[in-house]
Amino acid sequence: MEEDIKKNITPNLAEETGQNVKDDAKGLLDSIKKFLVELFDFRDDTDHEATIEAIKADIPFKGATAWILIFAVFVASIGLNANSTAVVIGAMLISPLMGPILGIGMSFALNDLETFKKSLINLGIMIGLSLFASFLFFYFFPLSEDNSELLGRVSPDIRDVLIAFFGGLALMVARTKKGTIASVIFGVAIATALMPPLCTAGYGLAKGNFSYFFGAMYLFTINTIFIALATFLVLKLLNFPMHKYANAAKRKRYSTIATIVGIAVMIPAIFTFITVFNENQVKTQVNNFIKNEVKTIKNFQLIDDSYSFKDKEINLNFFNEVTEGEENILNNQLVNNTNYTKIKDFKIKIKGSDTKSFSLITTAYKEKREELQESKNIIAGLQKQIAGLQETISSLNNRIEQDALNKNQNVIAFSRIAKDAKIRYIDIEEIGFASVLSSKDFIKIDTIPVATIKWNIKLPDSIISSKERELRNWLQKEMALDTLFIKREK
Repeated sequence: MEEDIKKNITPNLAEETGQNVKDDAKGLLDSIKKFLVELFDFRDDTDHEATIEAIKADIPFKGATAWILIFAVFVASIGLNANSTAVVIGAMLISPLMGPILGIGMSFALNDLETFKKSLINLGIMIGLSLFASFLFFYFFPLSEDNSELLGRVSPDIRDVLIAFFGGLALMVARTKKGTIASVIFGVAIATALMPPLCTAGYGLAKGNFSYFFGAMYLFTINTIFIALATFLVLKLLNFPMHKYANAAKRKRYSTIATIVGIAVMIPAIFTFITVFNENQVKTQVNNFIKNEVKTIKNFQLIDDSYSFKDKEINLNFFNEVTEGEENILNNQLVNNTNYTKIKDFKIKIKGSDTKSFSLITTAYKEKREELQESKNIIAGLQKQIAGLQETISSLNNRIEQDALNKNQNVIAFSRIAKDAKIRYIDIEEIGFASVLSSKDFIKIDTIPVATIKWNIKLPDSIISSKERELRNWLQKEMALDTLFIKREK
């Protein structure tokens, strides 16, 4: 009898214990679920009316807002020009560009066509004014040059898309919260960076560099679209009330228009994301290929590298020779390695494979050094010969002058006088001296000392006449002559 009672109690206990475990587990899961809902649910903390009013208040562009935008443009342009990150951040904080962009996203979410028109018009005016102001600054400012702050805004990648989207989500969550979190708004303004791309676009226009212009405008467009998209998603998630119209037909028509425009905006947004994502993957795999397959080979002396996404080419410039076999190895790695699936159809273009090897260049350098040294030795020998000839000429001149002195004590060393004359009058190109026989009555003959002077042809006649008078007096004194005629030679 006791055994039968034990058999009946044991199964009941097991069933009861199992049920208790299930109940405890369910209670734990419910507690975790409740905790997570309370942690992440922000719908109860949303102020619909205040959010809509705050966004609408930031849309108009006139008066103080216009001046704030102009000043922000100049601050950002100066920061980009000076390559100062701190100044650029300051311009982001004071820029009013975010208002119309949030208005566009809100108008789609609320089916508010009037708000969409106002936001679009104001955003267009802001963009035009920003481009014009930055164009003027960089056109007239003389110290404009490319730097890292400018170049960082001309080639957007996948990170810019993600920053704009998640920054927009953070901004809208902060905007919808009761008691807006100002620090979040400031942080999003810095992260999404709407003002610097517009200033960089103005720089591109001022310098005639349209690749900079289109690259910067592309980045600005990415930021604008994805911030507006984030605004749309948050407001839809929070079930913001749709805009009310007077009749159902008008509401339906506006709803259709908003849907069409929204889809039209979403298509390029999706396309932009996919394009930038693919370009980023290609860039990453190209860098990995160069790092892992090219730079790891010791005898490869890579000078520089680049790639073209459009032409599907990887350009490698080597200092050394690259054999056909080595080139085939690189191509095989590119095609067959699963780490490079995005660039397997790229072509590798080797630059410098026809240049001389390092050893050949070194040999040629040594040969040229030897030739240069030999030339220096020859020049030194010729200089010695010239110095010897100069000494011989000087000795002969002294002998001639000494003979002249022995024959006539009135004759002065002409070489000395010629040198002194050239020092005193640097415009003299040639000087001569002779005693000329002359007769006026064809009976009596006189000996007349004549100095022949050739002046620089660039010298005006008025200056030559003045210098000739000074030269005559000086020559007469040096040569101890009573009379001296100056003859000008053309």
